Amino acid sequence: MVQFEANFDGLVGPTHNYAGLSYGNVASQSNAQDASSPKQAAKQGLQKMKALSDLGLVQGVLAPQERPDIQTLRRLGFTGSDAQVLEKAFREDPVLLAACCSASSMWTANAATVSPGADTLDGRIHFTPANLTNKFHRSIEHEVTGRILGRVFADDRYFCHHAALPANEYFGDEGAANHTRLCADYGQAGVELFVYGRSAFDQSRPAPRRYPARQTLEASRAVARLHGLNDDTAIFIAQNPEVIDQGVFHNDVIAVGNQNVLFYHQQAFLDTHAALDDIRRKLPETELHFIEVPTAEVPVLDAVKSYLFNTQIVTLRPGHMAIIAPSECADTPSVKAYLDKLLTLNTPIREVHFMDVKQSMRNGGGPACLRLRVAMTAAEHAATNPACLMNEALFGRLNQWVDRHYRDSLSLNDLRDPALLLESRSALDELTQILQLGSVYPFQR
Repeated sequence: MVQFEANFDGLVGPTHNYAGLSYGNVASQSNAQDASSPKQAAKQGLQKMKALSDLGLVQGVLAPQERPDIQTLRRLGFTGSDAQVLEKAFREDPVLLAACCSASSMWTANAATVSPGADTLDGRIHFTPANLTNKFHRSIEHEVTGRILGRVFADDRYFCHHAALPANEYFGDEGAANHTRLCADYGQAGVELFVYGRSAFDQSRPAPRRYPARQTLEASRAVARLHGLNDDTAIFIAQNPEVIDQGVFHNDVIAVGNQNVLFYHQQAFLDTHAALDDIRRKLPETELHFIEVPTAEVPVLDAVKSYLFNTQIVTLRPGHMAIIAPSECADTPSVKAYLDKLLTLNTPIREVHFMDVKQSMRNGGGPACLRLRVAMTAAEHAATNPACLMNEALFGRLNQWVDRHYRDSLSLNDLRDPALLLESRSALDELTQILQLGSVYPFQR
């Protein structure tokens, strides 16, 4: 293929746990305090990556963060040996320790915003790590995220990397979880949809009242400027504040797009008609498929529970797409009925594949949360770090790596265990060699 969309999934880290840190994420909060299974979570993620690779898609792997984050705990005043820092943090502020142990970088849809070269002024793929200021446990990720992305996409002839936006609530940026792209073909200029929850500078605009709006209009505009987008290639759409207050913390929980298809819930956007008209104006030569799911058929709460829209829509061949859905979609009657109906409609979506990512789902992330999308050409693909691209050999090697380093079960009390820190560092040190990343973690530098 001359151009295509690759998916780069985040590996689940060794400290995967259920601390319930994400206010506004119903699944995260409802499963708080439960014991997790890091080994099972990592293997479920790897199985999804392998399944997409087997479908003929380009599939990549992104490394997790170093956790527990001893460096951040020291910045916050905890002193002594690493073991003493963990123990002091556990006794004085166990919630803070849990935040510094979060494995939420597995959800790489939040890692960064990516604009393909077909849309940008300089013709390169642009990356901006998300600052994720709304949640402390995620706001400490972007420096290492940028370092990892820089090692995977290193050739500056094809790739351009930006620093995260200023770490302030006015520029709250949640990455690709609030960004999607529509186009006739991956290699042709398209339109990038930036969906925001509120305006930081204009308080007169609608905003949610119960849960926070994590993405600001100002952040979305800043990323578009950094990436060299213009009025023809960027559209800014307000998310419906009422659905944010029902647990739709990111746009990718209520809408998803791929090429000429936008799949969205009836209540997803504040002004749907205006948004769709804008898309039509900017893609006048493209046959667009706007697939609106009515509330009467799938209530918002069912969409959130099943993550119907946190699915991946992937192109298997021209004009033939598949939905990659969590198994929870098959278990939710209204959603399963709708997906069955969808396959009978005259749209490019012809298949549904259900995947078991229950460990991720219990913490609030479905298949689309686990991947960062990178539309690229064959030349850009050739310039990507080949050690990070999924194949049979890498799948086997990473499964063996998980077996060596990951625990079967992890409780919040285990986060204070100094052995967990050593296990995690040992795992990541080996992983950077497998993926040929060099020294990206603080403990390696």
